[in-house]
Amino acid sequence: MILEIINVVILILNSILFFILGFIYRKKKSEKIMLSAEYESKKILEKSKELAETEKKELILEGKEIVHKLREKEENEISKQKEKIQQQENRLFQREEIIEKKLTNIESKEEIINEKLENIKSKSIELDSIKKTQLELLEKISGFTAVQAKNHILDSLQKELDDEKSMKISKYEEELKEESEIKAQEILSIAIQRCTWIHSSESMISVVSLPNDEMKGRIIGREGRNIKCIEKLTGVDLVIDDTPEAITLSCFDPVRREVAKISIERLILDGRIHPTKIEEVVNKVQSEMTREIKYHGERAVLETKISVIHPELIRLLGTLKFRTSYSQNVLKHSLEVAYLCGMIAAELKLNITLARKIGLLHDIGKALDYQIEGSHVEIGADIAKKYGESEEVVNAIRSHHNDVEPETEIAMILQTADAISASRPGARRENIEKYIKRLENLERIVSSFEGVQRCYAVQAGRELRVMVKPKIITDKRMPILTRTICKRVESELTYPSQIKVDLIREFHTFGYIK
Repeated sequence: MILEIINVVILILNSILFFILGFIYRKKKSEKIMLSAEYESKKILEKSKELAETEKKELILEGKEIVHKLREKEENEISKQKEKIQQQENRLFQREEIIEKKLTNIESKEEIINEKLENIKSKSIELDSIKKTQLELLEKISGFTAVQAKNHILDSLQKELDDEKSMKISKYEEELKEESEIKAQEILSIAIQRCTWIHSSESMISVVSLPNDEMKGRIIGREGRNIKCIEKLTGVDLVIDDTPEAITLSCFDPVRREVAKISIERLILDGRIHPTKIEEVVNKVQSEMTREIKYHGERAVLETKISVIHPELIRLLGTLKFRTSYSQNVLKHSLEVAYLCGMIAAELKLNITLARKIGLLHDIGKALDYQIEGSHVEIGADIAKKYGESEEVVNAIRSHHNDVEPETEIAMILQTADAISASRPGARRENIEKYIKRLENLERIVSSFEGVQRCYAVQAGRELRVMVKPKIITDKRMPILTRTICKRVESELTYPSQIKVDLIREFHTFGYIK
């Protein structure tokens, strides 16, 4: 029993001894690790300091090189500026020499002019004396004094004027017999002059400008997925060819073409071109276009002061904003015809509101003529009838191109107003050349007269402004030249209404105060 206790005690002592020895060993080992770590950290710090010093030296050297280069650049620029300044100074010196030479020449010319003026004064005195003697001789030969001769000439001119007045009166009496025709022409001319529009030329294709040719590849997309998505969503054909920085949109529907154009422009600005973004932009533009169509239709109805009209007709009117015919914008043409119809109806004491409505709706069929088979006249008449318009309106639309006989006075007014809007100068592309040619002929004829310095056809050819040379055309010759120009233009040109001839004579004198 005692032996077992002794063995147990020995085991306990051995374990305590081993624990103490292990603790001492681990402590020494940890001290060695700490010492080695401190040594390594010192080495790293020394290396980092060396690297920092080298980098600092390199940066200083680079900074010195940059400063040196900048100094050289500034010195070069300063030297160039000095050279330019020197050149400018040389030019100024040369100009001063030229000006001094010119001044000396002017002084010499002034002396010559003064001598000539003195000679002119002496000659004018001689001429006055000669004139006086010639007048005395003429009075002796003719047997008339100067006052009597003047009165005789005035009497003869008065007789000629009386004859001309009688001819004019007889001419006016003949013109009064055609009063009905003249009255109609006056009504039309008043309506045309009060209603002037500027139509912009548009075509059935649209061109989208690109910032660069690389954008064409982005619009086409990988394996053409972007262009296919655009064509599918908008129903527009995209023509991408060798035209630099541009693509062409082709479609018979002007609204779809406008949607595609705006969508592509917004995609180019955004920069993100992929099918998801394309679908988002196209849907947004389509909703905006619907609101814009409604806005333009409502605005046209408000401008023409038409109170009752079907909402679908308003929408169709708005689509005409994006439709052209013979280079005329159809909505602007319809508004112009509406105003002309209203003005002519007012002169003839007819229903102005009905006339404007017929003028505004007469081309409504052009909003759907690319979707429905038939002429725009038949389509427009059927649409007007479908949405509750009266037979008077339907007949006017159906007869405005003489497809059927007009049944009312307003239907005949519509034909006249439509013809005026289509044929007036500048309305359609084919008439612009004739209009410009007429203006050129007016200026050519007037410029051919002797003494005409310049001639301008203004106010769309309704006025000729003529500048004459004061040394050739005197004040007394002005009325004669005016009548001659009027007769020449009347005999050689065909023109609407009348043309005012305005002759201008300016005489300038100069003097110098010394």
